[in-house]
Amino acid sequence: MLTKRVGFIKHNDEYLQINMVNNMKEIKVTPDYKNHDKYQLQETRLQEKLDDGTTRCHLCLWRCKLKHGQRGFCQAHVNRNGTLYNLSYGIISAIDVGAIEDKPVIHFQPGTKVMSVGSYGCSFRCDGCHNLDISWGVSALDDLAKGESTSAYATPQDLIDAAKRLGAQGIAFTYSEPAVWLEYVIDVSDLAKQQGLYTVYVSNSFVTDEALELMAPYVDVLCSDIKSMDDAFYYDICKLATVDNVLASVEKAHKLGMHVETRTNIIPGKNDDPEIYRKIATWIKDHLGEESPWHITRFFPAYKLSHIPMTPSESLWQAHDIAKEVGLKNIYVYDDKGCDCAETNLPVSKYLTGTEEEIHEIKKCAASCCGDEGIVVKKFEHEE
Repeated sequence: MLTKRVGFIKHNDEYLQINMVNNMKEIKVTPDYKNHDKYQLQETRLQEKLDDGTTRCHLCLWRCKLKHGQRGFCQAHVNRNGTLYNLSYGIISAIDVGAIEDKPVIHFQPGTKVMSVGSYGCSFRCDGCHNLDISWGVSALDDLAKGESTSAYATPQDLIDAAKRLGAQGIAFTYSEPAVWLEYVIDVSDLAKQQGLYTVYVSNSFVTDEALELMAPYVDVLCSDIKSMDDAFYYDICKLATVDNVLASVEKAHKLGMHVETRTNIIPGKNDDPEIYRKIATWIKDHLGEESPWHITRFFPAYKLSHIPMTPSESLWQAHDIAKEVGLKNIYVYDDKGCDCAETNLPVSKYLTGTEEEIHEIKKCAASCCGDEGIVVKKFEHEE
């Protein structure tokens, strides 16, 4: 069967589209996607175009295969007439400015300020998520698909300018899963590197090797969850995910030269087993090195896990002591911290330039192919 896989590389300040057609490589220049002043769909940079009009996404390990008008599991990528597009390019759900240590990242640029930014969409469905409206972002992404979104939009340069204006030395992609926002992450990170800012990628690491290879030249830091060493734990939040998937991605990022720090949120009755602590610590030591930081965070009740009490301090420090026995040198315990959440952030309009009305005007894709109504998902095309 004839298949085409599409990816992008950068050469002489232009994006080159790489088409793999039955293992034959064709390279052509495509427009630079960083120069859109208005919101519009952006082609997904890792997609496989199949000869029946479907496309397969290669950003995360769901590798969704989609027909025209269908979205992937993350809800942020849509097939339009045989081409896969990112709905959420430049769409901002939350912004905050604080210490890089709050991500948590301790061993990269300590003492600096980072501007945290998120969009919408995730490859997991965690029962204890504190960020449902942002991380899953179902309603917000539906509004984008209908051409009715009032979410903020910022070009990559807008975001760089905001970080500089706010005195940040870096930008962290967090709150939502940045793998499903990769086009924007790479464009911002590319500009950030050129203009002296670092970037941090806070992820669940359910991501493809192709995506890691594409981002590695631009992204400085991976702060990754290792949620458990039990496949059953991952199965509950993502039917396709395994421990090996996640660990392989974390190690891949490390080998590609990204600075890696890992974290585990300990949930009573779910992953608070001393043997799990030992396995995580041993894996970090053996695959990332004894100096690699491990952050141990407290669970706070939320969503479907609202009935579970917060993690006892004893469990957190038990994990710490076991990791120390194993030989890890940099272990950090957070009695007061669970996730890197956006629960108390100021409105996005406080960080971007323009009036609140301008920032939150209705977003319709500026490309003519979407039509005046801006509807991009098939299920909304026939609504009255």
